[in-house]
Amino acid sequence: MAKTDVILIKKVDGLGGEADQATVAAGYARNYLIPQGYAIPLTNANKRRVESLRERRQKRESEELAHAKELESSLSRLVLNVKVKTGEDGKMFGSVTSQVIADELMSQFELELDRRKIQLPEAIKSAGEHLIEIRLHTDVTAKLKVQIEGTTPMPVAAE
Repeated sequence: MAKTDVILIKKVDGLGGEADQATVAAGYARNYLIPQGYAIPLTNANKRRVESLRERRQKRESEELAHAKELESSLSRLVLNVKVKTGEDGKMFGSVTSQVIADELMSQFELELDRRKIQLPEAIKSAGEHLIEIRLHTDVTAKLKVQIEGTTPMPVAAE
């Protein structure tokens, strides 16, 4: 099978990031990567473009890292309150998932965060305070306190 060398202009999962050189099947390059604007053929003229692409990639990555660090410091100071339906005995109906947490972050703090960045080993099924991990960047992980409160008050024990 014929192979060809290309320079990636955009990140392609499983292949590489911006300004990386990759060897791919000729048909993949000719029919998909080049027409979609993901890559350019490797020629002497295009080799000179690689340096500007690398500078652009490095600048973008440093901006993303700075933004993630800033967001991490603000998230560590927040406490997210989530109200859930509970029964008479205080047991939760359902559970709190990463999607619920992402929606609550948007409604309470107007912070849009992808649910896949919220790392929950399993859905939260108990009321109380929980510390969850949010992966903002490959190098930056934030901790967020989530306070789960039931809508039905707990019965007071008769003395």
